[in-house]
Amino acid sequence: MVTLAASHKCTPRFIQRLFEAEGTTFTDFLLVQRLTRAHHMLTDPHRMADKISTIAFDAGFGDLSYFNRAFRQRYGDTPSSIRAGLTIN
Repeated sequence: MVTLAASHKCTPRFIQRLFEAEGTTFTDFLLVQRLTRAHHMLTDPHRMADKISTIAFDAGFGDLSYFNRAFRQRYGDTPSSIRAGLTIN
């Protein structure tokens, strides 16, 4: 958050207050962004050859177990199940 605040020439506390006003935290926002990116990559036909672990790391996750738990909590299914549901035309 410090980098974000510096790039916008404000304080980290100001950024924190903005997220609080939206009823979330910077950490939760970042998690949702990373999960959304991972979901997009998992359903991208051009990335079908990529391992799920590669996609998790590319989305910004450093721990594969945490990624799997967070993904399942967010989407109600595992990354491999989401990927298996992809149909290629």
